[in-house]
Amino acid sequence: MAQVRIAQFEDAEQIANIHIQSWKSTYKDLIDEQDLSNTTLENRVALWEAILRTPINGQIAYVIESNDGQIIGFVSGGKERTKNYSYDGEIYAIYLLNKHQRMGYGSMLLNTFSKAMKESGYQSLLVWILTHNPSVNFYEVLGAKPVEAEEVTIGQGTYEETAYGWGDINELIEKFN
Repeated sequence: MAQVRIAQFEDAEQIANIHIQSWKSTYKDLIDEQDLSNTTLENRVALWEAILRTPINGQIAYVIESNDGQIIGFVSGGKERTKNYSYDGEIYAIYLLNKHQRMGYGSMLLNTFSKAMKESGYQSLLVWILTHNPSVNFYEVLGAKPVEAEEVTIGQGTYEETAYGWGDINELIEKFN
C-alpha cells in the first residue's frame, strides 16, 4: 500500500523529477511546447532543496511512496500568497506521476495535506489550476468551488488559471471520511 509522509530534504531531486515529468504530461495539450520546456532539472532541484531546507510562508510538503518505496507524487502549500481572497491556505503544487493517477493517490495526498493544514491553524484552502486542465474534476468532486480566473505568464505565453477553493477546510476533510 502506498504511504504518505512528510517530505525530507533528501527527497528534493525525486520531487523535482516528478514536478517536471508531471508538469509536461499534464500540460502538454494546454501549454505551448517552448513554454513547457523552459524548466531544467537543476533549477527544480535547487527550488525544492530551498523549500525543504527553509520553508517560507508556513509551507509544508508531503510525498507519497509506492509499495516499493519510490516517490510517485507530492503536495505542498502554505499561506495563501495573493492576499486577495478570503482564504488563508493554499495548495502551491500537487503532482503525481502519470501512471499513478486515478488510483486514489491524489486523494491520499490531499487528505493528509488538508489535515496538516488544519492542524497548523488554516481554516480555508485555495488552489490555482489552468482553466482547461482536465484535473479540475478532481477538485470539483471534492467540493471545491471556482473563485476567480486570471491571466498568468508561463515562459513566453499567457494562459488562464482559475482559483478553486474550500471556504471551510473541514468540508474538504469530511470528503475523505
